[in-house]
Amino acid sequence: MSELCVKTEKLTFHYPPGEGESPRDVLREVDIEIAPGTFTVILGHNGSGKSTLARQLNALLLPSGGSVTVFGMDTADEKLLLDIRRRVGMVFQNPDNQIVSNVVEEDVAFAPENLGCPTAEIRRRVDEALKTVGMYDYREHAPHLLSGGQKQRVAIAGVLAMEPQCVVFDEATAMLDPGGRRDVIGIINTLRQKGVTVILITHHMDEAVGADKVIVMNDGRVALEGTPREVFRQVENLKGMGLTVPDTAELIWRLRQKGLELDPEALTVDECAAEIAEALR
Repeated sequence: MSELCVKTEKLTFHYPPGEGESPRDVLREVDIEIAPGTFTVILGHNGSGKSTLARQLNALLLPSGGSVTVFGMDTADEKLLLDIRRRVGMVFQNPDNQIVSNVVEEDVAFAPENLGCPTAEIRRRVDEALKTVGMYDYREHAPHLLSGGQKQRVAIAGVLAMEPQCVVFDEATAMLDPGGRRDVIGIINTLRQKGVTVILITHHMDEAVGADKVIVMNDGRVALEGTPREVFRQVENLKGMGLTVPDTAELIWRLRQKGLELDPEALTVDECAAEIAEALR
């Protein structure tokens, strides 16, 4: 069995309490395993702990209890910090917080320069990263003149230039319009084809349909875990947590409530259409 990309065991975390307050666990004994080369989506309402969990995955935050291992490395070991962050890149919600230079290609070069890569290697990495995200033609542009979606693609390129084995997208599509979201999902699919492990934290349920695994966080714990079909068939459970489901899953659920005999795990548009056509025949 190959080494896991991420493994947490009884992971607990609390932020420092304010004066006169008691610590409150934001994560509560979280156990997850993520295999290399897979696409995992982590869902949950605001305050569920999903973004706090994301920041544990490359040691931006360290456990208050339990453990996090990344490619076999314990995130609590300070000596391993640089290696962990080389192997696990983070893309955040607001690209402006990740862009540090006045020229696109200089921004993308920032991380490999700090890693001490030779000049020719930096050039190769920058060009390849910009081509992967479809921003090579903008390499000499000023980032502040780009659209929000273009800025996010530049931020992603900056992470890809480190050539990580895993990329964590923490609400990276939250501030984008539908076109920008499609662009990011397209980049995720490209990374999957290259064998990169992808972890996406999102509240857009449709972005989870193509995942290998879905993890649903609620009140700091893993509430549900499984394939998209296994998770999204549990419509009432998800609604009870204040979450929605993809439109296709909602449609199948409503029609089943009306008495139609439909497969509750039908999830794609084609599957739903076929199920409904068969039921009405």
